[in-house]
Amino acid sequence: MNFDFSDDQRLIQKTVREMLAATSSSTAVRAVMAGQAPYASTVWQNLIDMGAATAAIPEIYGGAGLGYLELCLVAEEAGRHLAPVPLSSSFYLAAEALLQGGSETQRRNWLPRIAAGDLIATAILQRSESYLNIPPLSFDGGVLSGTVTAVPDGAAAGLAVLRAGADLVLVDLSAGGVTRTPQPSLDPSRPCAELRFSAVPAERLPCDGATIAARVLNGGAVLLAFEQVGGSARILEISRDYTLERRAFGRQVGAFQALKHKMADLYTGNELARAHAYYGAWALAATAPELAKAAAAARVAATAAFNGAAEEGIEIHGGIGFTWEMDCHLYLRRARHLAHLIGSEHAWRVQLANELVREAA
Repeated sequence: MNFDFSDDQRLIQKTVREMLAATSSSTAVRAVMAGQAPYASTVWQNLIDMGAATAAIPEIYGGAGLGYLELCLVAEEAGRHLAPVPLSSSFYLAAEALLQGGSETQRRNWLPRIAAGDLIATAILQRSESYLNIPPLSFDGGVLSGTVTAVPDGAAAGLAVLRAGADLVLVDLSAGGVTRTPQPSLDPSRPCAELRFSAVPAERLPCDGATIAARVLNGGAVLLAFEQVGGSARILEISRDYTLERRAFGRQVGAFQALKHKMADLYTGNELARAHAYYGAWALAATAPELAKAAAAARVAATAAFNGAAEEGIEIHGGIGFTWEMDCHLYLRRARHLAHLIGSEHAWRVQLANELVREAA
């Protein structure tokens, strides 16, 4: 079984990396973080025009028709460069929910617009948490009411796929009765919003909502794991480079064993996460029955790796690592954001444990 990528796939990754290195700069990330734009439009349009964002959407719906493996490599580069774009909400989740559970009419109505970049989409597919003390979404077959919080890219999105009870519903966010309220978050470069619905027209996706939601979330977990692997690898590189430049007591600080051991531990965690992400990529692309297990393992390992690398990156940079001018905090913000985007690390550990118990039985 081959867990590596082909030369053609690596070429796609290289092309995306070069584009993001030129456009998804610290300045671009900070501009979105400061609220100057809901996302980096130049980066987003480049990903659309290259067919990178649409890699997993079939050509009949306006996508590139490449596959999930190619999208995994795009995700890794998006994480590496902290791309402030609605890639996960539009393509990992919303478009995938339409592909897996939508009717042919729904797919043809919405997917070409998403693939062309004319429409930002978002999705909340996990069950609502009861302790939030907000009215849950209710869907009576044609009308949606209620509130959903922490919707990624909710302020910019024109379409949402939401879980209402046992159903997945499709709602046009330009319709009357939709109220959007921006919400503060630790990573403003990936802004969130609260959406309130007051008798808003909506369509049910003709599928088993729980089954399709689980499938899409598992696929999203694999893709987010690649983003986390890309981010953790990059912050480790930045930290390593700094230790080779910074001098103390007449020598490079990278020569001290304490920092060598610290970075060796981070590298080990990153490579463990990468191995799990590769396994998840195979399971996703092959529609393998191991997807739920592989996705959970990738999610847990990549969350731990990115959080660890981001935290230690600040420490390795010493006193300047805590300053606003350094980019260390940008990686920490993104690590924390991705860690909770589709469920906490604990929730994915529970899924992994359940899958292992089921496999053993």
